[in-house]
Amino acid sequence: MNFLIADDHPFTLAGTKSFIEESGHKVIATCTEGRTALEKIKKLLPDVAVLDINMPGLDGIELLELIRLNRLPVKVIFLTSHNEMSIYKKASEYGVDGYLLKNFAQEELSDCISTLLRGEEYLSPRISSNLIKDNQYHKDQILAKLNFVETKVFELVARQKSTKEIAELLFLSEKTVEAYRTNIIDKLDLPKERNSLLKFASKFSRFS
Repeated sequence: MNFLIADDHPFTLAGTKSFIEESGHKVIATCTEGRTALEKIKKLLPDVAVLDINMPGLDGIELLELIRLNRLPVKVIFLTSHNEMSIYKKASEYGVDGYLLKNFAQEELSDCISTLLRGEEYLSPRISSNLIKDNQYHKDQILAKLNFVETKVFELVARQKSTKEIAELLFLSEKTVEAYRTNIIDKLDLPKERNSLLKFASKFSRFS
């Protein structure tokens, strides 16, 4: 199989390249940033792209999304330090073929490649015990309970906007905004007390 590797850490890049070549495969390109990786993937069409998630230009998630949008026939393995549930969930939604944590790469990369050769996806057996439910994951779970307008109201409340300001921004009456706030409180099972929605939403303000 032909591989492309993209990682902005030179030692990780060199180590992964050496490991793959010692496993009997060919590394046809290496990159240290996402945009170059995308261009080389389009031009060379490797069988597998091994990508870090944190990269300049395009990060790994953005690169995976573009690979899928362009229908490029390339299997994608994420080799990353990210163990946040929200990032893993996003990678799964975009159709990643393998997700490995760098801590266990030496033990698992060979198994991952063998699984891809069989035409199957690889899920690290250590994923479930090492993923953490970060704030973005919790926020996503919350917003999944709300409709489109309720989501907008929730995010504006998180940004400390008043009912009047939210009404102006969403072209709604203040009475309608209050109704949405009540619906959100009910759906999220929050206490029926003053500022309960503001206190709850403020925890997620840096993700809004």
